[in-house]
Amino acid sequence: MIIGDRVFNLKDEVYIMGILNITPDSFSDGGAIYGSKNHIDNALKKVEEMINDGASIIDVGGESTRPGYVQVSDDEEIYRVCPIIEKINDNFDVVVSVDTYKSKVAKEAVSAGAHMINDIWGFKADRDMASIVALNNLSCCIMHNRDLENNPYTSFYKDIFEDLKESVEIALSAGVKEDKIIIDPGIGFGKSYEQNLDMISNIEVLHPLGLPILLGTSRKSVIGLTLNLPVDEREEGTMATTTFGVLKGCSIIRVHDVKKNYRAAKMALELRRHMRDATLFM
Repeated sequence: MIIGDRVFNLKDEVYIMGILNITPDSFSDGGAIYGSKNHIDNALKKVEEMINDGASIIDVGGESTRPGYVQVSDDEEIYRVCPIIEKINDNFDVVVSVDTYKSKVAKEAVSAGAHMINDIWGFKADRDMASIVALNNLSCCIMHNRDLENNPYTSFYKDIFEDLKESVEIALSAGVKEDKIIIDPGIGFGKSYEQNLDMISNIEVLHPLGLPILLGTSRKSVIGLTLNLPVDEREEGTMATTTFGVLKGCSIIRVHDVKKNYRAAKMALELRRHMRDATLFM
Protein backbone atom coordinates (compact mmCIF):
# COMPACT_ATOMS: atom_id res chain seq x y z
CA MET A 1 0.00 0.00 0.00
CA ILE A 2 1.21 3.47 -0.84
CA ILE A 3 0.46 6.02 1.88
CA GLY A 4 1.66 9.48 0.97
CA ASP A 5 4.82 8.78 -0.97
CA ARG A 6 5.83 5.71 1.04
CA VAL A 7 5.32 2.04 0.28
CA PHE A 8 4.02 -0.07 3.19
CA ASN A 9 4.28 -3.86 2.98
CA LEU A 10 1.18 -4.60 5.06
CA LYS A 11 1.27 -8.29 4.28
CA ASP A 12 4.71 -9.15 5.61
CA GLU A 13 5.63 -6.28 7.93
CA VAL A 14 4.15 -4.51 10.94
CA TYR A 15 4.13 -0.74 11.44
CA ILE A 16 3.54 1.50 14.43
CA MET A 17 1.10 4.42 14.32
CA GLY A 18 1.92 6.93 17.03
CA ILE A 19 -0.95 8.82 18.65
CA LEU A 20 -0.76 12.62 18.82
CA ASN A 21 -3.74 14.05 20.66
CA ILE A 22 -4.29 17.78 20.19
CA THR A 23 -7.11 17.88 22.71
CA PRO A 24 -7.72 19.06 26.27
CA ASP A 25 -9.82 16.03 27.24
CA SER A 26 -8.54 12.79 25.71
CA PHE A 27 -8.90 9.89 28.16
CA SER A 28 -5.19 9.15 28.32
CA ASP A 29 -3.23 12.35 27.77
CA GLY A 30 -5.74 15.16 27.41
CA GLY A 31 -4.09 18.54 27.77
CA ALA A 32 -0.58 17.13 27.58
CA ILE A 33 -0.03 19.10 24.39
CA TYR A 34 -3.05 21.20 23.54
CA GLY A 35 -3.58 23.88 26.14
CA SER A 36 0.04 23.79 27.23
CA LYS A 37 2.39 26.70 26.65
CA ASN A 38 4.10 26.47 23.25
CA HIS A 39 1.87 23.53 22.34
CA ILE A 40 3.07 23.38 18.73
CA ASP A 41 6.69 23.05 19.85
CA ASN A 42 5.64 20.40 22.36
CA ALA A 43 3.76 18.54 19.64
CA LEU A 44 6.80 18.56 17.37
CA LYS A 45 9.02 17.26 20.17
CA LYS A 46 6.56 14.43 20.73
CA VAL A 47 6.50 13.63 17.01
CA GLU A 48 10.30 13.58 16.85
CA GLU A 49 10.40 11.24 19.84
CA MET A 50 7.83 8.88 18.30
CA ILE A 51 9.65 8.78 14.96
CA ASN A 52 12.97 8.04 16.69
CA ASP A 53 11.23 5.29 18.68
CA GLY A 54 9.94 3.56 15.56
CA ALA A 55 6.67 5.18 14.48
CA SER A 56 6.02 5.12 10.72
CA ILE A 57 2.71 7.01 10.90
CA ILE A 58 1.64 9.89 13.15
CA ASP A 59 -2.11 9.99 13.83
CA VAL A 60 -3.22 13.54 14.70
CA GLY A 61 -6.53 13.92 16.51
CA GLY A 62 -8.35 17.12 17.43
CA GLU A 63 -11.41 15.71 19.17
CA SER A 64 -11.47 13.27 22.05
CA THR A 65 -13.49 10.13 21.37
CA ARG A 66 -13.39 8.80 24.93
CA PRO A 67 -16.70 7.60 26.45
CA GLY A 68 -18.88 10.63 27.14
CA TYR A 69 -16.75 12.97 25.05
CA VAL A 70 -18.01 16.42 24.11
CA GLN A 71 -18.17 16.97 20.36
CA VAL A 72 -16.32 20.03 19.10
CA SER A 73 -17.22 22.07 16.04
CA ASP A 74 -15.60 21.43 12.67
CA ASP A 75 -13.89 24.82 12.84
CA GLU A 76 -12.44 24.14 16.29
CA GLU A 77 -11.13 20.75 15.22
CA ILE A 78 -9.58 22.28 12.09
CA TYR A 79 -8.00 25.01 14.25
CA ARG A 80 -6.43 22.35 16.45
CA VAL A 81 -5.06 19.91 13.89
CA CYS A 82 -4.19 21.77 10.69
CA PRO A 83 -1.31 23.93 12.00
CA ILE A 84 0.20 20.81 13.60
CA ILE A 85 -0.09 18.81 10.38
CA GLU A 86 1.60 21.61 8.43
CA LYS A 87 4.44 21.81 10.94
CA ILE A 88 4.96 18.04 10.96
CA ASN A 89 5.30 18.07 7.18
CA ASP A 90 7.67 21.03 7.34
CA ASN A 91 9.95 19.34 9.83
CA PHE A 92 9.73 15.58 9.33
CA ASP A 93 9.57 12.96 6.61
CA VAL A 94 6.75 10.85 8.03
CA VAL A 95 3.26 9.78 7.03
CA VAL A 96 0.56 11.89 8.70
CA SER A 97 -2.90 10.54 9.41
CA VAL A 98 -5.81 12.61 10.71
CA ASP A 99 -8.21 11.02 13.17
CA THR A 100 -11.60 12.48 12.21
CA TYR A 101 -15.05 11.39 11.05
CA LYS A 102 -15.96 14.82 9.61
CA SER A 103 -15.49 15.50 5.91
CA LYS A 104 -14.93 19.24 6.36
CA VAL A 105 -12.09 18.56 8.80
CA ALA A 106 -10.67 15.90 6.51
CA LYS A 107 -10.73 18.27 3.52
CA GLU A 108 -8.82 20.97 5.40
CA ALA A 109 -6.42 18.42 6.90
CA VAL A 110 -5.59 17.13 3.42
CA SER A 111 -4.89 20.71 2.30
CA ALA A 112 -2.57 21.00 5.29
CA GLY A 113 -0.71 17.86 4.22
CA ALA A 114 -2.45 14.81 5.73
CA HIS A 115 -1.85 11.60 3.79
CA MET A 116 -4.44 9.36 5.42
CA ILE A 117 -7.89 9.52 7.06
CA ASN A 118 -8.64 7.49 10.19
CA ASP A 119 -12.45 7.44 10.60
CA ILE A 120 -13.88 5.98 13.82
CA TRP A 121 -17.33 5.70 12.22
CA GLY A 122 -16.23 3.89 9.08
CA PHE A 123 -17.62 6.52 6.67
CA LYS A 124 -21.12 6.17 8.18
CA ALA A 125 -21.26 9.37 10.28
CA ASP A 126 -20.54 11.67 7.34
CA ARG A 127 -21.24 10.17 3.91
CA ASP A 128 -19.13 12.86 2.22
CA MET A 129 -16.00 11.47 3.88
CA ALA A 130 -15.57 8.62 1.40
CA SER A 131 -15.71 11.09 -1.49
CA ILE A 132 -12.98 13.24 0.08
CA VAL A 133 -10.77 10.16 0.40
CA ALA A 134 -11.47 9.07 -3.19
CA LEU A 135 -11.02 12.54 -4.71
CA ASN A 136 -7.61 12.93 -3.10
CA ASN A 137 -6.54 9.31 -3.67
CA LEU A 138 -5.89 8.93 0.05
CA SER A 139 -5.37 5.87 2.16
CA CYS A 140 -7.89 5.35 4.92
CA CYS A 141 -8.55 3.36 8.04
CA ILE A 142 -12.18 2.32 8.40
CA MET A 143 -13.04 1.53 12.02
CA HIS A 144 -15.94 -0.50 13.33
CA ASN A 145 -18.39 1.34 15.56
CA ARG A 146 -22.05 0.85 16.45
CA ASP A 147 -24.85 2.71 18.23
CA LEU A 148 -25.85 -0.08 20.58
CA GLU A 149 -28.88 1.71 21.98
CA ASN A 150 -30.57 1.71 18.59
CA ASN A 151 -28.78 -1.20 16.98
CA PRO A 152 -27.83 -4.02 19.40
CA TYR A 153 -25.88 -7.04 18.29
CA THR A 154 -27.74 -10.17 17.24
CA SER A 155 -24.62 -12.18 16.33
CA PHE A 156 -21.49 -10.44 17.58
CA TYR A 157 -18.77 -11.57 15.15
CA LYS A 158 -21.08 -11.74 12.16
CA ASP A 159 -22.47 -8.26 12.88
CA ILE A 160 -19.00 -6.71 13.14
CA PHE A 161 -17.95 -8.43 9.92
CA GLU A 162 -21.06 -7.18 8.11
CA ASP A 163 -20.73 -3.67 9.56
CA LEU A 164 -17.17 -3.40 8.29
CA LYS A 165 -18.14 -4.92 4.96
CA GLU A 166 -20.79 -2.20 4.61
CA SER A 167 -18.20 0.49 5.36
CA VAL A 168 -15.87 -0.97 2.76
CA GLU A 169 -18.69 -0.98 0.21
CA ILE A 170 -19.39 2.71 0.98
CA ALA A 171 -15.73 3.44 0.29
CA LEU A 172 -15.57 1.44 -2.92
CA SER A 173 -18.83 2.93 -4.21
CA ALA A 174 -17.38 6.42 -3.71
CA GLY A 175 -14.31 5.50 -5.74
CA VAL A 176 -11.83 4.67 -2.98
CA LYS A 177 -9.37 2.09 -4.28
CA GLU A 178 -9.40 -1.23 -2.46
CA ASP A 179 -5.63 -1.13 -2.07
CA LYS A 180 -6.03 2.11 -0.07
CA ILE A 181 -8.27 0.61 2.64
CA ILE A 182 -7.30 -0.59 6.12
CA ILE A 183 -9.85 -1.92 8.63
CA ASP A 184 -9.97 -1.57 12.41
CA PRO A 185 -12.18 -3.73 14.71
CA GLY A 186 -12.81 -0.72 16.96
CA ILE A 187 -11.69 -1.92 20.38
CA GLY A 188 -13.42 0.23 22.99
CA PHE A 189 -16.15 1.44 20.65
CA GLY A 190 -19.67 0.00 20.75
CA LYS A 191 -18.56 -3.07 22.69
CA SER A 192 -18.72 -4.33 26.25
CA TYR A 193 -15.65 -5.36 28.24
CA GLU A 194 -16.16 -9.03 27.36
CA GLN A 195 -16.83 -8.21 23.71
CA ASN A 196 -13.60 -6.21 23.50
CA LEU A 197 -11.68 -9.21 24.84
CA ASP A 198 -13.51 -11.48 22.40
CA MET A 199 -12.67 -9.23 19.45
CA ILE A 200 -8.97 -8.96 20.32
CA SER A 201 -8.73 -12.71 20.89
CA ASN A 202 -10.47 -13.65 17.65
CA ILE A 203 -9.47 -10.86 15.30
CA GLU A 204 -8.80 -13.38 12.54
CA VAL A 205 -12.58 -13.45 11.88
CA LEU A 206 -11.92 -10.28 9.85
CA HIS A 207 -9.31 -11.89 7.56
CA PRO A 208 -11.92 -12.97 4.97
CA LEU A 209 -12.43 -9.27 4.16
CA GLY A 210 -8.97 -9.49 2.61
CA LEU A 211 -7.79 -6.13 3.98
CA PRO A 212 -4.95 -5.06 6.30
CA ILE A 213 -5.98 -4.74 9.95
CA LEU A 214 -5.07 -1.96 12.36
CA LEU A 215 -5.31 -2.72 16.07
CA GLY A 216 -5.77 0.11 18.58
CA THR A 217 -5.95 -0.95 22.23
CA SER A 218 -3.48 1.51 23.74
CA ARG A 219 -4.24 2.26 27.42
CA LYS A 220 -7.92 1.46 26.87
CA SER A 221 -10.41 0.42 29.53
CA VAL A 222 -10.32 -3.24 28.51
CA ILE A 223 -6.73 -3.25 29.78
CA GLY A 224 -7.49 -1.15 32.84
CA LEU A 225 -10.39 -3.38 33.87
CA THR A 226 -8.43 -6.57 33.30
CA LEU A 227 -5.40 -5.44 35.30
CA ASN A 228 -7.22 -3.06 37.66
CA LEU A 229 -4.82 -0.28 36.73
CA PRO A 230 -5.20 3.46 36.04
CA VAL A 231 -4.65 4.81 32.55
CA ASP A 232 -1.02 5.77 33.15
CA GLU A 233 -0.06 2.22 34.20
CA ARG A 234 -1.37 0.23 31.24
CA GLU A 235 1.79 0.03 29.15
CA GLU A 236 2.52 -3.66 29.78
CA GLY A 237 -1.10 -4.57 29.08
CA THR A 238 -0.93 -2.64 25.83
CA MET A 239 2.25 -4.48 24.87
CA ALA A 240 0.55 -7.82 25.51
CA THR A 241 -2.26 -6.92 23.12
CA THR A 242 0.27 -5.63 20.60
CA THR A 243 2.09 -8.96 20.66
CA PHE A 244 -1.14 -10.91 20.38
CA GLY A 245 -2.40 -8.72 17.55
CA VAL A 246 0.78 -9.16 15.52
CA LEU A 247 0.64 -12.94 15.98
CA LYS A 248 -2.98 -12.80 14.77
CA GLY A 249 -1.93 -11.00 11.59
CA CYS A 250 -2.44 -7.29 12.31
CA SER A 251 -0.40 -4.95 10.12
CA ILE A 252 -0.55 -1.63 12.01
CA ILE A 253 -0.53 -1.07 15.77
CA ARG A 254 -1.80 2.29 17.04
CA VAL A 255 -0.24 3.29 20.38
CA HIS A 256 0.72 6.10 22.72
CA ASP A 257 3.95 4.46 23.93
CA VAL A 258 5.88 3.84 20.73
CA LYS A 259 9.30 2.51 21.74
CA LYS A 260 8.31 -0.54 23.77
CA ASN A 261 5.40 -1.45 21.52
CA TYR A 262 7.65 -1.16 18.48
CA ARG A 263 10.03 -3.63 20.08
CA ALA A 264 7.22 -5.96 21.14
CA ALA A 265 5.73 -5.85 17.63
CA LYS A 266 9.11 -6.52 16.01
CA MET A 267 9.69 -9.55 18.23
CA ALA A 268 6.17 -10.86 17.68
CA LEU A 269 6.55 -10.45 13.91
CA GLU A 270 9.69 -12.59 13.92
CA LEU A 271 7.84 -15.26 15.91
CA ARG A 272 4.95 -15.07 13.43
CA ARG A 273 7.35 -15.68 10.56
CA HIS A 274 8.46 -18.88 12.26
CA MET A 275 4.99 -20.19 13.08
CA ARG A 276 4.32 -23.58 11.50
CA ASP A 277 2.91 -26.98 12.39
CA ALA A 278 5.97 -28.35 14.14
CA THR A 279 4.46 -31.85 14.31
CA LEU A 280 5.15 -32.16 10.58
CA PHE A 281 8.87 -32.19 11.40
CA MET A 282 8.71 -34.81 14.15
